[in-house]
Amino acid sequence: MTVIIAPQRGAYKLLILDGRSVREAGVFELVKSSRGYRPTDLKTRQPNRRNYQNVPTKKLIELLRTSDVRITKPDPALLAFLGDFQIAPGTADLCRLCLLEDRVTTLSKKNAVTFGRERICLECAEREIRREMGYLGRFGDRSIHYVRSMLESYRDVDRVLALLQPEQRDRSQTLFDRLEAVRPIATSHITVVAVPPVFAKASGVEYLTPVQQLAVNAGLLEGEDLLVVSATASGKTFIGEMAGLKNLLEGRGRLLFLVPLVALANQKYLRFRERYRDIATVSLQVGASRLNLPETRPVGERSTRAQIIVGTYEGLDTVFRNGRSLKEIGTVVIDEVQNLEEPERGHRLDGLVARIKQTSPKAQFLYLSATIGAPDALAQKLGARLVRYDSRPVPLERHLIFTEKKKKIQFITSMVREEFARRSSKGYRGQTIVFTNSRARCHTLANAIGANLARPYHSGLTSQERRQVEELFSSQKIACVVTTAALAAGVDFPASQVIFDALAMGIKWLTVQEFNQMLGRAGRPDFHDQGRVVILAEPGATYSRTSKGTEEEMAIALLKGEMEEVAPVYGVEASSEEFAANAIVCKGDEAAVRRMERVMVGTTEPVLDLLVGENLVKRQKGHLELSELAAVMARHFIGVERLLLIRQLVGEKDDPLDILAEIDCAAREEQR
Repeated sequence: MTVIIAPQRGAYKLLILDGRSVREAGVFELVKSSRGYRPTDLKTRQPNRRNYQNVPTKKLIELLRTSDVRITKPDPALLAFLGDFQIAPGTADLCRLCLLEDRVTTLSKKNAVTFGRERICLECAEREIRREMGYLGRFGDRSIHYVRSMLESYRDVDRVLALLQPEQRDRSQTLFDRLEAVRPIATSHITVVAVPPVFAKASGVEYLTPVQQLAVNAGLLEGEDLLVVSATASGKTFIGEMAGLKNLLEGRGRLLFLVPLVALANQKYLRFRERYRDIATVSLQVGASRLNLPETRPVGERSTRAQIIVGTYEGLDTVFRNGRSLKEIGTVVIDEVQNLEEPERGHRLDGLVARIKQTSPKAQFLYLSATIGAPDALAQKLGARLVRYDSRPVPLERHLIFTEKKKKIQFITSMVREEFARRSSKGYRGQTIVFTNSRARCHTLANAIGANLARPYHSGLTSQERRQVEELFSSQKIACVVTTAALAAGVDFPASQVIFDALAMGIKWLTVQEFNQMLGRAGRPDFHDQGRVVILAEPGATYSRTSKGTEEEMAIALLKGEMEEVAPVYGVEASSEEFAANAIVCKGDEAAVRRMERVMVGTTEPVLDLLVGENLVKRQKGHLELSELAAVMARHFIGVERLLLIRQLVGEKDDPLDILAEIDCAAREEQR
């Protein structure tokens, strides 16, 4: 028989064990008499029963004399009492919370967890944390598993609770992981690289970065097509500049530099014009606005005859879709090539690459990305050699905090101010990018942080307003920009800290690729000693009724997620749009259209029979003749399904606004 005695605030818990099972539980007190400490008020009950029965104290002494007595911690009164009856107790390292529930759990290295100043078992620790989680909101299964894994890893309840109670946050406790920087490889001075001296001088670059050196080693300056995958701010843009200016100055053709966003195109255009204005002409090719306002007017020359053309995907594609062509192209740079995966735009980028290859078969193609899944497979599909540099130029800490939405603003404000108060060894103040899911929330957060510290930045602002924010941030006059997805695609803000206020853009959860693209903005080698990413996840939060999972579950999934291979499959709408655009470029040569389809990364649907059946295309002896409607389909970036809907609505409705409303409703249904 084993008897466990656990001192508990003036009383003593008693457990009588028969083997490993608790046979009886009880409590007693000790009082000091002339003869020493003696037991009183002995009560016992069956395990897990509420009602106690009074028992004569002499039975306790008899029990202790005939049992193996163990105490959970030294207690002077208890030791004196046992000594008076010549009872030599052993010790037992047990979980106190289990004892309260009439359970005996021996603590060991495998199951002991620190809880304040004591140790408890892993099971009780998990219950304590789940109780705290219940106060915060509904947690999903993935979150519970994550908390359990953190508990097993940290063996400290308070440290895990720091994830759930950010007002008590400690950076060491909220740290999810740390991505270390690796010592960079040796690189060459620009003057010893095989680029024209006039370019080397104009570039302003002295030594190549590691990824630039790897690209040179892989044949960049010998005309090799390359897929370059490397972290943000590692120097990918200059890879395109080296090859593009070398090919241009040595007579092999002009440079096309294509990006996904107008803001990014404007930025690259201004940079190239400033840097290379003495050795090349530079122009901008982006979509034209129908509004003649200062902020919608082009920031630069729009000629397609310039030696360097910077443009957006759609801006450049408009040239091809209208039956024109670009001649003497020697280098094509596709920045942010991971946009091939975008549901709305991926097929257009894919088709554009095929159209440029058709019209400029001798051009060198360079594809740049900070984040892309299965890059080896994509490089093979693109017919390019892979250059991959996985090491970050500075270390990156990733933090995860679970918190209610109403508390997010105060934590963001605090973190922005703390970061701005720091200076790196390079002399730069810490600055923050906050990502959220809507334009309205951008303004709410920026206003809360303070206009002297933060500004909103999104596509709803005028280009003049966006440039003003860019200038304020780059000159370190503000601490923070609050933005939606617009910034994630590569607008150049040297931030040391990235905070996720939301893990959705609009009502859709971020993909692993989008998430990595956004967190990659934290930490720049020329400015910062390290980067920091903080995710504020609201337990149970969703952004639409159809969303699967909750925000805190998505946080864990994104932090642990791996990007999938780029292998898009295009439906009838996207396939027909690209088919029509390719047919225009090929001047109706069916065989050439088929070749272009095979060049594309994604898989297209066979749409020719449908187009012929709807009298949109005439087919005769390998030649395709597009109707005027089919040409409209290509020029206006729509597919056959939307075109047929428009044709139907034009026959049914007289008011153009009614037609637009029906088209908009149809588009919303497709998105659902």
